[in-house]
Amino acid sequence: MLIYSHFMANSQIQIGETKEKGRGIFAKKVLKADTVIETSPVIVMSNEDRVHLDKTLLHDYIFEWEPDGVKMCCMALGWVPLYNHSYRSNCEYFMNYNDQTMYIKTVRDIKTGEELTINYNGEWNDKKKVWFDVK
Repeated sequence: MLIYSHFMANSQIQIGETKEKGRGIFAKKVLKADTVIETSPVIVMSNEDRVHLDKTLLHDYIFEWEPDGVKMCCMALGWVPLYNHSYRSNCEYFMNYNDQTMYIKTVRDIKTGEELTINYNGEWNDKKKVWFDVK
């Protein structure tokens, strides 16, 4: 039985290097606004697990996961952990609690070669400070 279909449009995106942020995700071709570019399964963990994760490098790669207001965290698989942060990102991420997946969707048209970014605060234009100095 197929629970979810993993969609990672390799014909649309690729991993590349940035000058200041290390690896990132880039558009291989023009992408229209509201295009889902990746759907990824997640590993859901408890808040107790998060206490331990926060002491490791994985802290930078986990997401808050709150189905029905229950605070947990998750680790996204696929390429989701490689999207860099921007306070005015060109993509946004969404949680599907029922399928235990996350998906990345463009919020505007994207040019070929443009880096695809998400806002680590959740909403694409949220200006709240994150836990590191943004380059």
